[in-house]
Amino acid sequence: METKKNTRRIPVLEIFGPTVQGEGRVIGRKTMFVRTAGCDYSCAWCDSAFTWDGSAKEDVRLLSPTEILTELGQTGLDRCGHVTLSGGNPALIKELAALIDLLHDRQIQVALETQGSRWQDWFLRIDQLTLSPKPPSSGMATDWEALDQIILRLAQHQHPDVSLKVVVFDEKDLSYAIHVHQRYPQLPFYLQAGNDALTEQDTSKLLLRQIARYEWLINQVMDSPALKQVSVLPQLHTWLWGNKRGV
Repeated sequence: METKKNTRRIPVLEIFGPTVQGEGRVIGRKTMFVRTAGCDYSCAWCDSAFTWDGSAKEDVRLLSPTEILTELGQTGLDRCGHVTLSGGNPALIKELAALIDLLHDRQIQVALETQGSRWQDWFLRIDQLTLSPKPPSSGMATDWEALDQIILRLAQHQHPDVSLKVVVFDEKDLSYAIHVHQRYPQLPFYLQAGNDALTEQDTSKLLLRQIARYEWLINQVMDSPALKQVSVLPQLHTWLWGNKRGV
């Protein structure tokens, strides 16, 4: 029987894994994914636009935390000690707190990536928290005050694992990334080459394009005196599986 704290429902689009995390601080980590619906952004190059543009609204299921845990178990959680909350923007969903508690009760670590536009108290219970503000190519405007406050609150509570990640498509994005790095120099900083070919179905062609973009980004970072303490990442899952969903 559901306990009272588990009766609130979470809009879920996908539960899948085990697979490897393709981005950010925990790239390469064996993980399960819970992808929620809904976002407060509409990035021009979003590779998960189906979470907010209405195209997958028939696929949204309203599940309780216990139901999500059960489905994770049926899908492969027994082979994995890690769950990634993905979206959309999971930070819109207060009810994820109960799911995080259920996972921690089973010694499962939880990761989250969010753009830093909304705060949830359950951020303090996330094991690996990545803040990924969106650069100019996204078409979104960063709410610096909101991001400042989120980073301040995490620091005040001495969160042990917070990092920043910026996806880079062009020179303007790189300048934005430098600004982010200089604004929050105390946080580990990751740059990632963006995927600008979301409709490409040939994985081999996409891989060659992504390698070229990654090489371009590496060269830009190597020449930048402002980007000394950074890591430069590919989008690993795109290299492996192209634009396929659910991997």
